[in-house]
Amino acid sequence: QVQLVESGGGLVQAGGSLSLSCATSGRTFSLYAMGWFRQAPGKEREFVAAIDVSGSRLFYTNSVKDRFTISRGNAKNTVYLQMNSLKPEDSAVYYCAADRTVVTPWSPNYWGQGTQVTVSS
Repeated sequence: QVQLVESGGGLVQAGGSLSLSCATSGRTFSLYAMGWFRQAPGKEREFVAAIDVSGSRLFYTNSVKDRFTISRGNAKNTVYLQMNSLKPEDSAVYYCAADRTVVTPWSPNYWGQGTQVTVSS
């Protein structure tokens, strides 16, 4: 079982930056691909970014490419999402996710509780 706990959400003005973190439990973090999804009010949950087990393959949805960066720190059992040049349309609840592999489309088995990101215009 993998438990995921997100942190780092908050309120920021458009053009600003936020960094999200997702801490995982257990000793098997390095065996899991990790990623982020988001869900805005009235919309379906959508994929944002993912990183494979080795950290060498990164995946992004088109709308966040060149603005968001996903990374992982295996020593700290943590995955990060650095979000720059934020836009109001990035406002959503952001969920950390994990599974043994990343496939397209990705439907991971493990989810965090979510952290709110609000970008004001």
